[in-house]
Amino acid sequence: MTANTEGNDLDGADPVIEISDLTTEIGGATIHAHLHLSVQKGETLGIVGGSGTGKSVLLRAMIGLQRIGKGRVRIFGRQLGRQAAAVRRRIERRWGVLFQNGALFSALTVAQNIQVPLREHLNLSKKLMNEIAALKLALVGLPPETGAKYPAQLSGGMRKRAGLARALAMDPEILFLDEPTAGLDPIGAAAFDELILQLSESLGLTVVMVTHDLDSLKTVCDRIAVLAEKQILAVGPLESIRRNPHPWIHDYFHGPRARAALAPT
Repeated sequence: MTANTEGNDLDGADPVIEISDLTTEIGGATIHAHLHLSVQKGETLGIVGGSGTGKSVLLRAMIGLQRIGKGRVRIFGRQLGRQAAAVRRRIERRWGVLFQNGALFSALTVAQNIQVPLREHLNLSKKLMNEIAALKLALVGLPPETGAKYPAQLSGGMRKRAGLARALAMDPEILFLDEPTAGLDPIGAAAFDELILQLSESLGLTVVMVTHDLDSLKTVCDRIAVLAEKQILAVGPLESIRRNPHPWIHDYFHGPRARAALAPT
């Protein structure tokens, strides 16, 4: 099936992320085949698809954690796999990642977790790293005393925010989010959506969000990319996607849950 690329090029600008003819395989199984996708600077793109379609695999391919079989992934105009180690590290400093459940190191305090990318990429004094950790905690709405706690002492929502603080430690240009509201209650999920929206606007972030949360798609995303049949079948604003006649897309965006989540307010 030919991908619907409606809305795939915003304002004619060069994409900050460009995926061309991507094929990925895991254990001999083809996850993506001839997949194309671009992300424009300053937009929030939501990636949605059914279970097992490879949404998180696609995100990992973007940041170089998933081996690519064929095709090309370019970020900031460069292919990671073709860069010298020093150049690749400079590129990696320009994005932050929030993995599912925060992926915090259990043996480190929250402040130490936030400082991990600072220690990896920079040579800063302990005092300055502590100040940066405190600043990032405030940025994501966590009280100062959270920095001295361990991940096990935090609620699920607080762990998500702590993971987000770590993702923002290096003042990234791109923020990758993998199921950021999974496991949160509706109030916590709505608050996290608002936080992402505020941060993306105030910091001028480009956001790539893998999610199944219809409320997030409605609240946060400028465009939505639908991953199915090993390809991106449709890309565009929510209303455009909802008009797509593909059976899976129609069922997802017009089912009972969708009607409740996407009803006009």
